[in-house]
Amino acid sequence: MKISVSSYSFNQYIKAGKMTHLDCVSKAKEMGFDAIEFIDLPGENLDEQLTLAGKLAEKASELGIEINAYTIGASLYHDTQEGSDAEVERLKGQLRVAQALGAKVMRHDVCNKLGKTGNSRSFDLMLPTIAANARRVTEYGETLGIRTCSENHGYVAQDSDRVERLFNAVAHDNYGLLVDMGNFICVDENPALAVSRVAPYAVHVHIKDMRVRSAPIGACNHMTRGGNYYCGTAVGEGDVPVKQCLAIIKRAGYDGYVSLEYEGVEDCIPAIERGLANIKQFLSEI
Repeated sequence: MKISVSSYSFNQYIKAGKMTHLDCVSKAKEMGFDAIEFIDLPGENLDEQLTLAGKLAEKASELGIEINAYTIGASLYHDTQEGSDAEVERLKGQLRVAQALGAKVMRHDVCNKLGKTGNSRSFDLMLPTIAANARRVTEYGETLGIRTCSENHGYVAQDSDRVERLFNAVAHDNYGLLVDMGNFICVDENPALAVSRVAPYAVHVHIKDMRVRSAPIGACNHMTRGGNYYCGTAVGEGDVPVKQCLAIIKRAGYDGYVSLEYEGVEDCIPAIERGLANIKQFLSEI
């Protein structure tokens, strides 16, 4: 397995104006990563995103580092066909951004909250619509040579049994799952058991670590669905059994990129550096 880093890991510095997206490419190379993935590129419109994607791809090629994935937000459940059509078309545009980046994988979300009426009231009621729209997106992605996937993310489509049902409902060879070993914490699921359930469907992997407590953790007050508290931390320093999860993923036959994603409150650069060192050590031991 090769090691990537998500541009989200540098978000502290990007928001503070200390780094640009182009700087992230240079920093990832300097730190020793094999690749970098990007999330929702900024821009007022698709043309601006495509222009930035081209610049990032050029920079990566110049430095000899791959851009392995593009990760975007999305909502694939809509009450109307018009709403579904509009979102599918938007995601097709984002696949063009992924193509401009040179990424071979694009992750999109599927839904973020439940509604009060109609089919939006539960995940399973939304599932047929979500799956049909995800299938349309991945069919287009296949024409561009890009695999699409969804992540266990957003509290609703986050449990391992739900994302497994989503995978089965989409039922397309170009579609798979982004397995984020840390995100299962957000729905109070045991990460190792959850990863063992969905590892066979992985087309991309996020390595994220968190501390979990029954009360707020310092400045962190992120709450799980079950009422516990979690806070991002450097990989290998939290409560996610990262080494065990990597071993499970390897045993399932996955041999693609594993991408470090840091979202803690301490300075991101030393936290990313420590996390990378721990990942390299874990991979050498499994």
